[in-house]
Amino acid sequence: MSEKELSRLEVIQKVKAKQLTQGQAGKILKVSTRQIRNLLTRYSFSGPKGLISSRRDKPSSNRLPQSLREKAVALISSHYHDFGPTLANEKLKELHGLKLSVESTRQLMIASGIWKGKHRKACRIHQMRERRACVGELIQIDGSPHYWFEDRGPKCCLIVFVDDATSRLMALHFIEEECTQGYFEATRNYIDVHGLPACLYSDRHGIFRVNTKDAVSGTGETQFSRAIRELDIALINANSPQAKGRVERANGILQDRLVKELRLQNISDIKTANAFLPQFMADFNKRFEKEPTNPNHANRKNPFTTPQLNHILCQKTTRKINKNLEVTYGNKILQIQTQKPSYTMRNSWVEITDQKGYLSIWYKGRALPFKIFNSKK
Repeated sequence: MSEKELSRLEVIQKVKAKQLTQGQAGKILKVSTRQIRNLLTRYSFSGPKGLISSRRDKPSSNRLPQSLREKAVALISSHYHDFGPTLANEKLKELHGLKLSVESTRQLMIASGIWKGKHRKACRIHQMRERRACVGELIQIDGSPHYWFEDRGPKCCLIVFVDDATSRLMALHFIEEECTQGYFEATRNYIDVHGLPACLYSDRHGIFRVNTKDAVSGTGETQFSRAIRELDIALINANSPQAKGRVERANGILQDRLVKELRLQNISDIKTANAFLPQFMADFNKRFEKEPTNPNHANRKNPFTTPQLNHILCQKTTRKINKNLEVTYGNKILQIQTQKPSYTMRNSWVEITDQKGYLSIWYKGRALPFKIFNSKK
């Protein structure tokens, strides 16, 4: 007998011995007096055995049909062997019409050896922080280098923008490796769709802040932090990965779900993957997005024209014009083209912008014509 049944036996014996009333027994066992009378009758006819559940060792009436269990296991084994129970359950329902609960799918996967239950690790406790109230008030950003195409393509990086108020994916963008240009492109995608956020929340990577201690040269800003300042967006650098937990958790989910979706869609290159991302984001947000505390949006309307955005979201550097009206950039010599020599430009400083390799030279707010005169060796 189970512990519950032993307790029931003890109470019924006391009722039988007139030590308890049926009402008192019902309160102790949390059943009705009618159920107490039924238990007394069963005890009188069968003794202690009468108090044992008649359903013991019998299959549940809600048990899945064996044919359905076998079909589900066969599909999971052939198509979703490395999927988690939740994602496998979604695919069985969406693609094969098998309506199972997540727990049933998990138990089937464990029983067939496809899935092993995970033991939760002891972890440090970090003080909770309230979500921001409005969409766009705080956007957590991060890059996630991973084998997104598994063995079908090289390792690449996914730039992730997550809204703190709702956990909504606001922008995703694949690039070959984590770099400033990739964040420029992801920021541009965000602005084109949502407008200007109030604040971006990043880690302390060299893309977002100058990490050289006691630097004696430079402006004290990275290319990205300079661009964000020009866009009038605040930039906060987190002190730990846990501080930007929303985007860190999103990275973990994406490395599971997005990898498998790319496999099912047979996508193995960055260009095709970027074209698929809006569809994936819409489905992801429908499943995981939270309701904001405040329905108002903190995103601002974009006041910049396309040329202005291009001029902001690019690499910028300053160079000094020499006596031949030339400046050096990288391993190139850029010669300024003028109709007549302009000696006043000698020793002046100009700004060079680099938009994915397309160079411009700016002097007192206007672009100067130039040509690549020679490659420096």
